Amino acid sequence: MTVYVDPPGYRIGRLIMCHMAADTLAELHATADFLGVRRWFQDKPGAPHYDICKRNRARAIAAGAVEVNRRVLLAKAKGCQL
Repeated sequence: MTVYVDPPGYRIGRLIMCHMAADTLAELHATADFLGVRRWFQDKPGAPHYDICKRNRARAIAAGAVEVNRRVLLAKAKGCQL
């Protein structure tokens, strides 16, 4: 199973944000817990993901997350097994 992050590309206040998705919802939540991201995520119909800051993106990559482009991340989020 794998966690995926896309490139940082939008701002929320002072933070530069990106998205994090995974092959399974359990792995997505476990990685968010590891990063200290609060258990609030974008439960978009068919594409669950977390919005994470650039700092947490770097931490996720150091923990094994795979860097992908936005199109691939969306495809992985849509394929997430609940």
